[in-house]
Amino acid sequence: MIRIDPATASPAAPPAVPAWALAAGAPSECDAAFQAGAALASLDALAMAQPAWVGAWRQRLALKCAAASMRLAGRAEDEAALRDAWQLCPAGADPGPAGAIFGAWRQLAVQPPAVSAGRLANVAEMLGLAWDDEALADLCTQIEDLTGSRRPAPFAAAAIAAHIVAMRPDAELLAWWLADQVLAQSLRWPRPLPLLMAQAFGPGFRAEAGGRRTRPGEKGFERAVCLALVQGAAEACRLAAELSRRAEKLLAVAPKLRAKGAADVIFLLLNEDAVAGSLTTKNLSRFAARRLFERLQQLEAVRELSGRTSFRLFGL
Repeated sequence: MIRIDPATASPAAPPAVPAWALAAGAPSECDAAFQAGAALASLDALAMAQPAWVGAWRQRLALKCAAASMRLAGRAEDEAALRDAWQLCPAGADPGPAGAIFGAWRQLAVQPPAVSAGRLANVAEMLGLAWDDEALADLCTQIEDLTGSRRPAPFAAAAIAAHIVAMRPDAELLAWWLADQVLAQSLRWPRPLPLLMAQAFGPGFRAEAGGRRTRPGEKGFERAVCLALVQGAAEACRLAAELSRRAEKLLAVAPKLRAKGAADVIFLLLNEDAVAGSLTTKNLSRFAARRLFERLQQLEAVRELSGRTSFRLFGL
């Protein structure tokens, strides 16, 4: 029988961004900053909490940012294609450019918000950028100065993004990656949340419907970051509520599972965006895994995410 930690099995319902913070209109920079503060306050409880499904939530946010990154990089991969690029890649093999970018966002979601020249060099490489070691060391100093300045978190995130694009106009992907990193450091979150890249092509960064996108460092960028954080926090909270309900169903049926190795599968489903139906572990053969996922589908505890009949992917 699978035993579930009661501390994480039934957490309180995830918070939501207050409706007044989502009010439509064209707020001033001061109003936008106030709305962003309210939205981040709602999100703060989730960023600091450790419900059973938090890993899957973070990886879904990473996937959304990676999909938006494809548009910025001039690529065509959507969320489904990115899942495939990651899941079909053998361990230790090159996942290709799209998979590497997805990997950078996955890494952001799970590692503490600390930076070093070595880590930034690795992330830059994953994002397809070459960068001088000395320049990366200077960038680390810039980040330390920003996060130590007590500047409001949204404005610190905007500042680092603007700084990167001013240095390297071709490095906007890294600018958005570091914006979420600096946001987390400023808010003292234990792990960053991938948020801003997913909003980079949204209405917050367009002064008017269908208008030109506001890029880092341009006029109105700080206000746009605040508006994007309101929308990003609201979407993250809604996703958390959805995954909380699905995880509750999965955890409710877990004691009914008798397959050896079922606990490993439950753990992965709660901590990953997707799990391959062909999964094998020391306690679970491929055939046993297939039967287990079929059982979980019958119990409506998981969803099949690929739409295929072969190499199927499952998740909350």
